[in-house]
Amino acid sequence: MKPVILVDASCDMPLEFIEKNHIPHLGLICHIDDKEYEDDFGKTFTYDEFYGELRKGKMPTTSQINSFRFEEKFREYAKQGIPVIYLAMSSALSGTYNSAVMARETILGEYKDADITVIDTKGSSIGEGLLVYYAYDMLNKGYSKDSIITWVKENMLKMNYWFAVSDLDHLKRGGRISSSAAVVGSILNINPILCISSDGSLAQVTNIRGRRKAIKYLTDKFKAEVTEPQNTIVAISHGDCIEEAEYLKNIMEEEFHVKKVIVNKLGLIMGSHCGQGMLSLCFLGNENRK
Repeated sequence: MKPVILVDASCDMPLEFIEKNHIPHLGLICHIDDKEYEDDFGKTFTYDEFYGELRKGKMPTTSQINSFRFEEKFREYAKQGIPVIYLAMSSALSGTYNSAVMARETILGEYKDADITVIDTKGSSIGEGLLVYYAYDMLNKGYSKDSIITWVKENMLKMNYWFAVSDLDHLKRGGRISSSAAVVGSILNINPILCISSDGSLAQVTNIRGRRKAIKYLTDKFKAEVTEPQNTIVAISHGDCIEEAEYLKNIMEEEFHVKKVIVNKLGLIMGSHCGQGMLSLCFLGNENRK
């Protein structure tokens, strides 16, 4: 039987893609003041509303998807004998993967023939979304469940995640940098460069002075890691800085002639942790990332 590929909304893919492919999903929870919002790709609590709260100085927190919600979703498919592949955000960034693993064990106790595969993608945001994109492309072309699982596991560490951060006040409020570092960094227009490492954790790589130089750092990484840009799909996500995202998109298209560019806003989860002005570039490289 044809499998379903379940995702969490932290993959930050455009809502149009999710709806067009009828992709089942669960959302992590974003907390702002005393209100809770489930991340559903901006359908209920729009990204414009979310970034409006950030501009007011709000500091959202997030919480993982609990095992009971996964049990409900897995049980729904187990009753019908439908295989499930869940592509989870990195276990180093959220406990959501572990919740899914626990739920899988529970459902296997109820339905011994249930076919549930849970994969820790070691990624998040729109790079995780690119893995979803490729997996659904294979599914729509008739590839088997095992072929899709094998491809994801063999390629997920080749996914590159590069981020340029501009909202140092947000990093300060989140305790990621000191107040003095935020003040000095803002004066000098410092952009911390982050990546997701091979263990799935978020790591700071360097600091770049100037936004255009920070964007060039991202494109230089692409140039170093990709040998056939014309066959490469790239994904760009942004923290409500569409002009810079379009600038980066134009470089990808006009200088590197990439096959396709996907652009979307950072969703509630990565947006909560990285703030406004985050700009990311994700793509499949030639080698596993370190």
